[in-house]
This record gives sequence, C-alpha cells and structure tokens, in this order.
Amino acid sequence: MLKFIDNPYLDQEIATLIVLLVYFILRFSSNKLVRKYATLNEVLEHRTNLVIKYINLLLGILALISIVIIWGVKKDQILLFISSVFAVVGVASFAQWSILSNITAGIILFFSYPFKIGDRIKIHDKDFPIEGEIDDIKAFYVILKSSDGEMITYPNNLLMQKGISVLKSNLEEKEFFD
Repeated sequence: MLKFIDNPYLDQEIATLIVLLVYFILRFSSNKLVRKYATLNEVLEHRTNLVIKYINLLLGILALISIVIIWGVKKDQILLFISSVFAVVGVASFAQWSILSNITAGIILFFSYPFKIGDRIKIHDKDFPIEGEIDDIKAFYVILKSSDGEMITYPNNLLMQKGISVLKSNLEEKEFFD
C-alpha cells in the first residue's frame, strides 16, 4: 500500500485519467448532439458520420496535447514540433489550405443546411454560371447534375463564396393513390 502512495507519477496518472474521462464524455455527448441535430433537420447519415468524424478527430488531438503537457513536455517543444509539421506539410503539399477550407465549408454547410440533395440550384459565377440538381454532398465537394446530364463537381469552399439560388422544381406535386 505504501509503494502505491509513494508513486512519483501519481499526479500525472490521475490527471491523465481525468483527461481521458473528459474526452470520452465530450465525445459521447457531441456525437449525441450532432445525431439529434441531424435527425431534426433530416440530414443524410453519411454527412452526419463525416461531421462526427471531424469532431472526434479534433477532440482526440486536444486530448493528446493535454496528456503530453501533463507528462512534462514543455509547451515550447510542442509548438516547435507542431510548427515543424506544418512547415513540412506546407512545403510538401501546397493544396493544404484548399483541403482545409473545403472541409471547413463542408461542416458549415452541414449545420447551416441551405440546400439538400435533390434541390435544383444556380451558382452565380459571373464567368461561368452553373445550374444543376444536387446529386450528392461530399466532404470536399458537391456533385451537381446539369439539365443535359453532365455531372459537375463543385468545391464546398466555392459554394460558400458564391451566391446560390435554390430554384423551384419543375415537377408538380402529385398525389399518389394505392
């Protein structure tokens, strides 16, 4: 019993357990909230899972950083490591900003939900206006089907920057009888 009490790392172990407990509570509650929001707004399951995956990744990174700090890695060393990783990624892949902005725009589109699959939209781009029906909404882009059957992929970040009109459907609402 005395050896357990004399453990020099007891404070770090307890703090690590607390961080892990908070991580799992936040992960469970955020997953439940996102699923509830998606159910209320009739969001597709794969879009809901994608947003949950992003939130879980962010929570995992924050928990990992917290645990590293608890175990004595200096904040300066963490910032140096993170900045080094970003420098290497930035040099190796110039498209990093584009990917990050598309993911962020995809999450914003999920929560603001200005249009849904099946809506006919017009993108107001003065050089190249696009009109089509939304076939699918992905993490990085939206797939549109034009009136002549052409499949168009349009980046999410550009959807956030351009004006969009949701057009009325040409199909009339009809009652169906058995």
